[in-house]
Amino acid sequence: MEVFVLGQTVGLYLHIPFCRSKCAYCDFYSLPTTDESAWDEYLAALTQHIRETAPSMAKHVLDTVYFGGGTPSLLGPKRLGALLDLLGKLYPLSSSPEITLEGNPDSLDPKTLKKLKKQGFNRLSIGVQSFDDDMLRLLGRPHTAAQAEEAFQAARAAGFGNLSVDLLYGLPGQTRADWGRTLEKALSLKPEHLSCYGLKLEEGTPLHLMRHEYAFPDDDLQADMYLDTAEALKAAGFVHYEISNFCRPGYECRHNMKYWTVQPYVGLGPAAHSDCGGRRWSYVKDLKTYIDGIHQGDALVAEMEDIPPLERAGEYLMLRLRTAHGISGNEYTRDFRVSFDAIERRLELQESRGLAARSDGRWRLTEKGFLVSNQVIGDLLEQAETNV
Repeated sequence: MEVFVLGQTVGLYLHIPFCRSKCAYCDFYSLPTTDESAWDEYLAALTQHIRETAPSMAKHVLDTVYFGGGTPSLLGPKRLGALLDLLGKLYPLSSSPEITLEGNPDSLDPKTLKKLKKQGFNRLSIGVQSFDDDMLRLLGRPHTAAQAEEAFQAARAAGFGNLSVDLLYGLPGQTRADWGRTLEKALSLKPEHLSCYGLKLEEGTPLHLMRHEYAFPDDDLQADMYLDTAEALKAAGFVHYEISNFCRPGYECRHNMKYWTVQPYVGLGPAAHSDCGGRRWSYVKDLKTYIDGIHQGDALVAEMEDIPPLERAGEYLMLRLRTAHGISGNEYTRDFRVSFDAIERRLELQESRGLAARSDGRWRLTEKGFLVSNQVIGDLLEQAETNV
């Protein structure tokens, strides 16, 4: 199935659905197991899928690779290195690809990190979430705050020059001061990138079931924590380049920017999504069905749809307004042949409310606008639909 434009750069996402244990807040597709035979059975199927996909990628350039999960680092450098080596042999890589690995501190020891760096991984995203041991236990995290710091320092010593830390705020009983101390600790490590997410109680997760047992920060307190984050990281020299993501200049996550700027990417593995050449599809959200489908030649696609231009116009508004780059009326009209006038009038209204701002011919959401981005973007999408 050839769905790409000749010669375009493409991002690749590999889903590694295994974790040591399932966190209390997580609703991603992942399976808690340390059974290495299960890992190897899956990797055999994923390897075959990579080989099958390689011919359709032969005329394109792979400039980002993202190993996500789950906890990819759990598999160790030998298995991960074999996957990366296979990609290097079968896929046309750019001269300087961004190759990201997600990992938890408990599976990132110095020896492992040195091997991963030597194998070609050049960006590491460390799932820390909190530097409070009591909070880590409540969240079901398989590591301590000390392990998180040790893993970060070991990664730096191994030669990683692009390190990201994931953090959660709005945790049970957490105060603004508590969150401030977590941010301060993270900044003391001097990472290149920070992802700071407000906790969402996803239905069906253990933390959602315990929602009446703990005092969770309300929306106003979470908003204060968010604005505190933006202020503290700006003062530390970070760029707020996406709603939940901050980086030192030049260290944006190139792979994730593909999602937010509607650039092509391919995902392999159960529950993985792809968006290329005007078509979007996802694979089955079940490990056994995925493995059996690969080996038996059965259908793996759970959903597929062609994206009409007007839907792309809506995605342009929805996704790019998540970023500091924002949107441009000229781009919108040029790419989708639709008037921007009515949308601009709505943005001017949001500007009067302090939620949007215009500069250099582009509209961007303010920090306060990011807080209510769903409402602001929803209003624009409604206007776009009535404007056709």
